[in-house]
Amino acid sequence: CFHQVKIWNLTKRQCIRTIQAHEGFVRGMCARFCGTSFFTVGDDKTVKQWKMESPEYGEEEEPIHTILGKTVYTGIDHHWKEPVFATCGHQVDIWDEQRTSPKCSLTWGFDSISSVKFNPIETYLLGSCASDRNIVLYDMRKSTPLKKVILNMRTNTLCWNPMEAFIFTAANEDYNLYTFDMRFLESPVMVHMDHVSAVLDVDYSPTGKEFVSASFDKSIRIFPVDKGHSREVYHTKRMQHVITVKWTSDNKYILCGSDEMNIRLWKANASEKLGVLAPREKAAMNYNQKLKEKFQFHPQIRRIAQHRHLPKSIYCQIKEQRIMREARRRKELNRRKHSKPGSVPFVPERKKHIVAVVK
Repeated sequence: CFHQVKIWNLTKRQCIRTIQAHEGFVRGMCARFCGTSFFTVGDDKTVKQWKMESPEYGEEEEPIHTILGKTVYTGIDHHWKEPVFATCGHQVDIWDEQRTSPKCSLTWGFDSISSVKFNPIETYLLGSCASDRNIVLYDMRKSTPLKKVILNMRTNTLCWNPMEAFIFTAANEDYNLYTFDMRFLESPVMVHMDHVSAVLDVDYSPTGKEFVSASFDKSIRIFPVDKGHSREVYHTKRMQHVITVKWTSDNKYILCGSDEMNIRLWKANASEKLGVLAPREKAAMNYNQKLKEKFQFHPQIRRIAQHRHLPKSIYCQIKEQRIMREARRRKELNRRKHSKPGSVPFVPERKKHIVAVVK
């Protein structure tokens, strides 16, 4: 049912607890930094804090705290070190766990905010995505917004790199992901282009070297941070639009939730053997990995390493988009050829998608 929260035991693959959390949809959920409790927000305009442990025999399933807000909240995230959390809806509210009203409310523009995320390293920094195509950065200490970048299309969510303080990746409606350095928002560090439909969620690996993205095109992809194309794509016949995705803290698995109401568990490294490895197995795997790296640019090795089977729908859409991209490039070349020199400037791919940066 849509107003429930379920807690799962991943090793046994069983649901161990079901909570009737909210009236209406549960819009957001986050754990406290110590792991003893978690928070949920829903369509009933409430924020609730729950114990992570199951209630004792005969004890009722009730929240520790309930805060009644004024508007519907669309997302929530907890501070990484302090008893502070942030919610978003019509504005970003910063809450102290002990109080029933927000410490401060941050707003810049008048549109609904879809997600808010705390920076895991510089813990006083927050990032939020609004439906007016903005990515806004806030400083909790100053109680004011810092700056915002406006893109061509709406950003659905963002995720901070857990190893590099100023780097974050945004999942956009225009099928791309953008990795930004928050100090230089004029152009992204990297544009990641492989999905063929809107990107709905993104999450970093604990090493900070890769991230996983979930898309409306019924697939999830793993991107290296410094590469424009994905190293891996996961899909199944039954998996529909993928709404949310998470990378586990042991860097071994990826969890995704999709439209057909299933949670799927994937290996972060598809060919990795699960379980205990014998020393000789480990040595052989390392040796094979080094061989792959050494000969990665050999045409036949590269073809094998890069080939992935894709569903027909995605394959056809990739082909179609390649044709469209080529047509746009040809049109621009023709326009430049038949125009006054300098009147049609060269715009790099990284700057094409940025409308403005406001400070």
